[in-house]
Formats: sequence, C-alpha cells, structure tokens
Amino acid sequence: VQLQASGGGLVQPGGSLRLSCAASASISGINAMGWYRQAPGKQREFVAFTGSVGSTKYADSVKGRFTISRDNAKNTMYLQMNSLKPEDTAVYSCYAYISSAGTYWGQGTQVTVSS
Repeated sequence: VQLQASGGGLVQPGGSLRLSCAASASISGINAMGWYRQAPGKQREFVAFTGSVGSTKYADSVKGRFTISRDNAKNTMYLQMNSLKPEDTAVYSCYAYISSAGTYWGQGTQVTVSS
C-alpha cells in the first residue's frame, strides 16, 4: 500500500486545516490508520488513530481539537485540525497497519501555525 499525505500549509493560530492521506488500495480491511507528527528537534509523537471498526484515539494534546476519520469509498483518511496552536507545528505523517503485512508510511506534510 502506498500512502500520499497532503493538505499541510501555513495557518494562523486558531485556524483550521484538513490533512488527507490517500491510499493506493482499498483501506476497508486495514486494521489501523493514523497520524504521527515530528516537530524540529523533537521526537516523533502519536497524534491520532482510527481502527477498522471506527474506533478512534487521540493524543491528549489534540483531544477536542482534532478529528480523525476515513472514507473507505475514497480510500482516504482525514485529519481535521481546528483551533490550531503554534505548538502544533510539525511534519505530519500518516501510516497504515495491516496485520499480515506490517506498517506502511506516507511521506510527511508540513503544518506551520504562525501569525
């Protein structure tokens, strides 16, 4: 499975962005998909996860502001990011975990929150 992340950009604090992660194959059977991010000089950190049956999990730092979802018909996962803060600035990468094959990563998309 190949993953293509997009939707990053420059936004002011308090603004919104929607990231997309398009897969090259059907995602309906993928066990888990999600997002990690890495800010300059910091370790990569978990952002959000969605399971194949619709379960979700968020990092405490984004809970209530970010919403993860996936559209199986479009083979695409989304991350709606609202009330963005400067500390959300990072490269966001999507992943897909398939129990029989392992973990696949997409390239990152830069999100910059600045006035």
